Amino acid sequence: MKKLLGIPVLLALMLVFAAAQQKGGSRGGGRQGGHAEVGGGHIPQRGPSRARTEAPRNEVRNDHPVQDNRGGDQGRHFDDRAGHPNAPHVHVENDQWIGHNAGRHDERYHLDHPWEHGRFGDEIGARHVWRLEGGGPSRFFFGGFYFSVAPADIGYCGDWLWDRDDIILYDDPDDPGWYLAYNVRLGTYCHVMYIG
Repeated sequence: MKKLLGIPVLLALMLVFAAAQQKGGSRGGGRQGGHAEVGGGHIPQRGPSRARTEAPRNEVRNDHPVQDNRGGDQGRHFDDRAGHPNAPHVHVENDQWIGHNAGRHDERYHLDHPWEHGRFGDEIGARHVWRLEGGGPSRFFFGGFYFSVAPADIGYCGDWLWDRDDIILYDDPDDPGWYLAYNVRLGTYCHVMYIG
C-alpha cells in the first residue's frame, strides 16, 4: 500500500520540479507569459544584416566606448528590456541582433590581417549546431576546430559553459576576420576568430 501512495507523490514532485524549471528562466534572458524572450533554445534563422551606419575610420562610435582592461566595454548597455542580458543578444520574437550596429571600421574588431589563420571551412548558420568541448574565451574548441573570443567581447561570455553549451556560428557582415558565435542556451553572442 505504501508503494502505491509513493507513486502519486513522486509524480507530483516531478511536476512541481518541471514547472519550476519552466518558470525560472535562465540568466540569459527574461521570460514573459512563459516564453523566453532571449535564448531558451531559440536559433536565429540568419545572422545580422550589415549595419546601416558606419563608424568613422580609426574611431569608435560614441555608443561603443573603448574596451577597459577587465574585458568588455565601459558604458555599453544591451539590456534593452527588463530581464534581458547586458550582453549582445538576439530577440526570440523577431531575430533582432541587439548590439550589432557599429558598422565597419569599429576599432574594437579591426584586424591588420583578417583571416590570418584561414576561414572556417565547415558548416555555419542556423542549420548547424556545434557543441563546445572545452577551453575558455582565449581558446575554445569543438569538432577539432579552435577559436578565440575578441578581447572586446570577453566580458560578455562569462556565463558560457565552455564544455557543453551549444553554439551557432554566423558570418559577421561588418567585421572581416570575425564570426559571431551565438549561444543557444543564453541567446547571447560574441565575436570569435577561427585559429585553426
